[in-house]
Order: sequence, then structure tokens, then C-alpha cells
Amino acid sequence: MVGLTQLCQQMALCQDCALAKTRNMVVPGEGLVSAEIMLIGEAPGFNEDKQGRPFVGQAGKFLGELLSSIGLTRQDVYIANVIKCRPPNNRDPLPPEISACEKWLDSQVELIAPKMIVTLGRYSMARYFDGQSIGKIHGTVKEDNDILYFAMYHPAAALHQPRLKQVILDDMRKIPGILAKHVVAKPDETERPEQLSMFKK
Repeated sequence: MVGLTQLCQQMALCQDCALAKTRNMVVPGEGLVSAEIMLIGEAPGFNEDKQGRPFVGQAGKFLGELLSSIGLTRQDVYIANVIKCRPPNNRDPLPPEISACEKWLDSQVELIAPKMIVTLGRYSMARYFDGQSIGKIHGTVKEDNDILYFAMYHPAAALHQPRLKQVILDDMRKIPGILAKHVVAKPDETERPEQLSMFKK
């Protein structure tokens, strides 16, 4: 399998859906290659399309605050989106676009091998929590194939509905405890030991 850098280079050349004709830049993702936590959002927006980086607008600023609330920075995690190109006018991703990008996200998850995937918003959630409502399952976790999946509202939701800001903060603050329990439950875990103490900064 190619490395993450090579994978991102391949994404930059992707022509597999109509978004290739309207995008400014592909937004593969960024962060720690061996991250314990991978956050997956929905799609790039205006600022992301200009810079080629995920979560760099107002929602990205709030995401930085969320990570800081549990002692982390963007450099401690890996951040990506379900689709890698901005839909025109920030409309919702279409099923063919999600399907076209599926192979890229699958490869990212395989290469990074996170202990936890945090789904940010309903499109990311739908990938791992089939048929569920984010209003009902936000702040909950499930385990599948040794990966923890944790559902959260998208940070942008707090910009449109200020009452959700505290809800999102409260959900984020559950993550260290969930990961700690997971590590204790698997004391023979030896992979990436430096990541097990990431919250003890």
C-alpha cells in the first residue's frame, strides 16, 4: 500500500466525480500520521477549498477550542472529511460524490489505524452508525473491529444553533475517559505506546 503522502497526491489528481470540475483545491486531510484519534467531517467549505486544508474557517476555530478542552491540538489528531472537494455553494454531498470518495477515506483509515474515529455531523455519522439520528446518538460510542466510533455534532452546528455549543463541548470531554477505559481493557496493547499518554500533557 502507498503511504499517506502518496495517497494525498493521488487524491489531488482525482477526476472520479463532477466536483473535480468545480473545485479549486482537493482537501485530503492533515494531522498526525500515527494519530490515536481521527476526526471525520462532511466536506470542504469555501475557506478549505481555497487553502487545501480541512476545518480552517469558523467551524475549524471551534474545533481547535474543542481539542484544547481535552488537552490536544490539531497536530495530535488526524482531520479529514467524507468527501475531499467542496460541493458548489456548500450544498450537501450527493450519494455519487460520497461513493466516489469512499476509497480515499477507507485508505486513510487503514493507513492511520486510529483507536477512535470521531464522526462530526450526520454524513460522517451515517457512514458508521447506519440509520441513526445524530440528535439521539451524539455523545455515544460503539466498537467495531477494534476501533471506537464516537458520534458528535459537526462544529458548524454550534455556529447556527448556539445552544448546541455546550452540548458539543460536553461530548468532546467524554473522549479521554472513553479512550482510557479502552486502553485499560486491553492491557496487552503495545502499538504506538507513545500515544497512550497523549492526554497527560
